[in-house]
Amino acid sequence: METILLFAPLVGALLCGFGWRIFGETVAMWIATSFLFLSAALSWVLFLTLDPAAHEAGHYTVPVLRFIESGTLSTDWAIRVDRLTAIMLIVITTVSSLVHLYSFGYMAHDPQWKDGESYKPRFFAYLSFFTFAMLMLVTADNLVQMFFGWEGVGVASYLLIGFYYRKPTANAAAMKAF
Repeated sequence: METILLFAPLVGALLCGFGWRIFGETVAMWIATSFLFLSAALSWVLFLTLDPAAHEAGHYTVPVLRFIESGTLSTDWAIRVDRLTAIMLIVITTVSSLVHLYSFGYMAHDPQWKDGESYKPRFFAYLSFFTFAMLMLVTADNLVQMFFGWEGVGVASYLLIGFYYRKPTANAAAMKAF
């Protein structure tokens, strides 16, 4: 369940960003939003069923894969679950799901784009990637993983801030955020 919770936004971002030409613009946006709502629902389930007393240290980890192995350095990518993580998962996924839903109306008739231009799938893919990076950050089991989550949030922020690439102010703000 924790692995699905973490990777659902990434899968939504990839399907929306790269598969929108196959699915169509609107379907791709709904796919990204559906994966976010799945992640939010699993976050609530995790929070409501989490029993920290059942675990010796008050937390548990879910191994995902071997992240880095070089000489004596061995770092796993693992999901750390405790009460604080569960609360942050709820906040991130619930707010992000609602932002996705709100963006349907907000992006409906954007004056920054010409008729026939496809911009919505890219925006939804960036939003989903931002959510994945935030989830990676809060579920980090070690500092290396936290660093990659932090940098992922930075990259996603840069992409979202510079989304209106035709506006010089958006480009300047994106470079400033970078």
